[in-house]
Amino acid sequence: MNLFAPFQRTLDMTTSQHCRASALASAIFALILATGAATAGAQTMHQPVKQPVKQAVQRKAFVKPSAEELKKKLTPEQYKVTQEEGTEAPFHNAYWDNHAAGLYVDIVSGEPLFTSLDKYDSGTGWPSFTKPVEPANLVEKTDRSFMSVRTEVRSKLADSHLGHVFPDGPKPTGLRYCMNSASMRFIPVDKLEAEGYGEYVKLFNKH
Repeated sequence: MNLFAPFQRTLDMTTSQHCRASALASAIFALILATGAATAGAQTMHQPVKQPVKQAVQRKAFVKPSAEELKKKLTPEQYKVTQEEGTEAPFHNAYWDNHAAGLYVDIVSGEPLFTSLDKYDSGTGWPSFTKPVEPANLVEKTDRSFMSVRTEVRSKLADSHLGHVFPDGPKPTGLRYCMNSASMRFIPVDKLEAEGYGEYVKLFNKH
């Protein structure tokens, strides 16, 4: 007769219960881990994607087009004025009486030339300015045509004929930059940022 049989059965039952409890605990722990991972994955999947910050248009490095390309891009008058040193008719051009706020750029290259802040009515019928917004973008040359000596103004990159500068302007510079509308393109203040000229907006915020 085995005197230890009752104790053995009790031990077997205890061990079996312990195993079942351990298995149950392991299953619960595995379920918790799986649920946590699924939740984390769902959170990751539903996290809002950060949108890239919209950048202002960047102006590209300028390479002057050929004469043939310019003839296609420009109107006949724009080509004659910028490439053949022509002069448009006074009082019958785009900007002589333009009073809107904005920036004037070279029609060929887009170089910033003048702003409306320095524009004034010279009574000549051409857009006139007391000073350029970027002096480095202008080149002055002696013009001896029409039996007189004048100072021609051209753009630096495009070498466009813009007009002439005279020493009869108002204060503070005493200069009159008499330009051809056909040599320029006007960009309103509210379009500067979109067209890549955002750095000039601050000039108008001061006024």
